[in-house]
Amino acid sequence: MIEPNPKADLQRYLQGARDTLLWKLEGLSEYDVRRPLTPTGTNLLGLVKHAAGVELGYFGDVFGRPFFASDPPPAWYGDDAEPNADMWATADESREEIIGLYRRAWEHSDATITALGLDATGRVPWWPEERREVTLHRVLVHVISDLQRHAGHADIVRELIDGSAGFLQGNDNLPPVDRAGWEAHRERLERAARQAADD
Repeated sequence: MIEPNPKADLQRYLQGARDTLLWKLEGLSEYDVRRPLTPTGTNLLGLVKHAAGVELGYFGDVFGRPFFASDPPPAWYGDDAEPNADMWATADESREEIIGLYRRAWEHSDATITALGLDATGRVPWWPEERREVTLHRVLVHVISDLQRHAGHADIVRELIDGSAGFLQGNDNLPPVDRAGWEAHRERLERAARQAADD
């Protein structure tokens, strides 16, 4: 019988979201990882930058383990940052810099997760007062939910860029359909949508 290990299960899902986000950048130009593809500016490198900030906040600051303990945080991470500063990369911020920060954020988060029990408590200062007291378990669930949501955004943005889709490298989790098959499928859906609109 397999012994349950809730913390390991949660970390596995967290790592899956991390891996998916970074995989979506592979093989793309600097322009393609940065360009906004929705009316609100959603872009791949911005999603990674945001994810780094999410992990640094929730697994660092919330549990009294700040990542930027000795060095000042970047301007986009501070309380006085402009709205959505963490959702896009400036021309001066390199892809390598942002990915490197995200990987260091993982290490910092994983150290917090390893060091604390699931019932360890922290405080989320940006949440409403009545909900600020949290456990590591709750934060893990919250961050996994947030990162998986952004991994879904990344799926769509990457598909809009070059048609690439799928869950993870080596496990795309899609039916075995070629490009012509997907085009036929999309046309069928378009016809059904038009027919429903005309009825």
